[in-house]
Amino acid sequence: MARRITLALQGGGAHGAFTWGVLDRLLETDEIEIAGLSGTSAGALNGAAFKAGLLRGGREAARENLAWLWEQMGAITDARMGPWLTSIAPGALSDAIESSLPFAFGDGLSRVVSPYASGPFYTNPLERIVTRFHYDTVCADQGPAFAVCATNVRTGKIRIFRGNEITPAALMASACLPSLFRAIEIPDPKTGRLEAYWDGGYTGNPALFPLFAPELPADIVIVNINPLIRDEIPTSARAIQNRINEISFNAALLRELRAIAFVQRLIDAGQVEDGRMKRLRIHMIADDALMQQLSVATKIVPVPAVLHQLFTAGRDAAGHFLDNHGDQIGVQGSVDLRAMLD
Repeated sequence: MARRITLALQGGGAHGAFTWGVLDRLLETDEIEIAGLSGTSAGALNGAAFKAGLLRGGREAARENLAWLWEQMGAITDARMGPWLTSIAPGALSDAIESSLPFAFGDGLSRVVSPYASGPFYTNPLERIVTRFHYDTVCADQGPAFAVCATNVRTGKIRIFRGNEITPAALMASACLPSLFRAIEIPDPKTGRLEAYWDGGYTGNPALFPLFAPELPADIVIVNINPLIRDEIPTSARAIQNRINEISFNAALLRELRAIAFVQRLIDAGQVEDGRMKRLRIHMIADDALMQQLSVATKIVPVPAVLHQLFTAGRDAAGHFLDNHGDQIGVQGSVDLRAMLD
C-alpha cells in the first residue's frame, strides 16, 4: 500500500526549480501517494503543473508538465546546455549576476520606481505561462487537494484559493512581488469587493493549515527553499536585504510549526482528549548548503544553469529523504520541532 503524504511547497522565485526536482523524484516512487498540496508563489505554479499533469496522464504526464513549466521559466534542455555550464558553482553564478551592471541597474530601479510607472506598457511575465494550464484539472475535485496562498494588500491577511477559485489571476497573485509586479485584483466572494493581492509568502510560505483537514494524511512534507539558518552575518547591503527577505518569508511557516509543536506537547501531556486534535507528523526536504550559496539575484533571474543545478539538487534531496526517512512516513515525524524552534 502506498504511503500517503501531503506536500507544502515554498515560494522563492526561480529557486522553485528545486521543488521541480523534488516532485520529479517523488513521481518516480509508486510507494508514495501525494494526497494534497499547499503552494505559494513558485510552489503554487509547481502544484498546478503537478496536479494538471497527474490527472490528465498520470505520473509521467505530471513529470512532463513540470518540465514544460520550467522550460517556460528559463530552463534550456537542448544542446545549448553544455556540461561546462552546469558544472559552474552556483555561488559563482549568483555572484556574477549580482555584480553585473544590468542587475545592479534593475535592482536599484525597482527600489525607487513603482511597477505602476510603466503605464499601458506593463505586462505580467507570468501571464503567458499560467493561462496555458488546464484549469479543468487544476481545479478538479479528483486527485490531490490543492490550495494556493496569496496576501490581501488591504487587510494584510492570508487568502487561500481552492477549487474553481484557482485561476490564472490566483496563481499570479500568489507570485506577485510588489516591487516587481502590480497587485493582482480578484473579487472576494464573501464581500463582493475587488481585492488586491500580493505574494503569498508574506502570510504563508507555504500555508500549512489547509493540509490539516481530517481526510488528509497526518504526514506533511515541507519542501523548503528559503534557508532557515545562515551562520555568516551579512554585512553588504545586498546580503542584508537577501537575509531580510529569507527571514520574512520563513516567519509565517515558523509560526505554524510552533503551533503544531505546542499541540504535540499538549497531546503528549494528556491535556487534549484523544482524537480531538490531529497529531501531525512533520518532514522536510531541503538543501540549505546549496541555497546559502545563492541569493535574491538567482531568485529573480532564472539562469538556465542554476535552474538545472537546483533541479538536480531537488531530486537528490528527495532521494535522500526517501532513503533515510521514508520508513517514518505514517509512523512518526522526521523533523525534531523542539530542536528546530528552540
